[in-house]
Amino acid sequence: MTKTPALTIDQIWQALEAVKDPEIPVVSLVEMGIIRDVAFQQDAVVVTMTPTFSGCPALKVMADDITTCLKNLGADDIRIETVFDPPWTSEWIKPAAREKLKGIGLAPPPRHNGDFQIVLLDPVACPYCDSENTSMRNSFGPTPCRMIFYCNNCQQPFEQFKPL
Repeated sequence: MTKTPALTIDQIWQALEAVKDPEIPVVSLVEMGIIRDVAFQQDAVVVTMTPTFSGCPALKVMADDITTCLKNLGADDIRIETVFDPPWTSEWIKPAAREKLKGIGLAPPPRHNGDFQIVLLDPVACPYCDSENTSMRNSFGPTPCRMIFYCNNCQQPFEQFKPL
């Protein structure tokens, strides 16, 4: 077994910025707050991640993409640890990722600081025209973390990432 070259935590975080969310490839797993921690344990690089949902169908793809990224960086011994406590929250999405989501027509979740009742009653702004004259068409979108809305102004359907 070869020894992992001397990598720094900063180098690893920087490399992980390139690992895209397999369901929303305009944002990285780091930007989405899915990658929670990077550490060394003996000679191993340990990456801790929390998926948006415990049953996330992309869990294996994310782990494989992280492993490939770190192998390309030169790491040999890599462990991916998936944790569910604390559960992922949309509060962890970085501001730049929120803008990228909007840029592809996916309304970012509102900030809620843990008070879901308020944000679930708030109007959702259309990512295309910014109108709040929108209505929810389905609370279940193509993935468990999205809802489907319709803008009554520009007449565009769009998805919103659920506030979790």
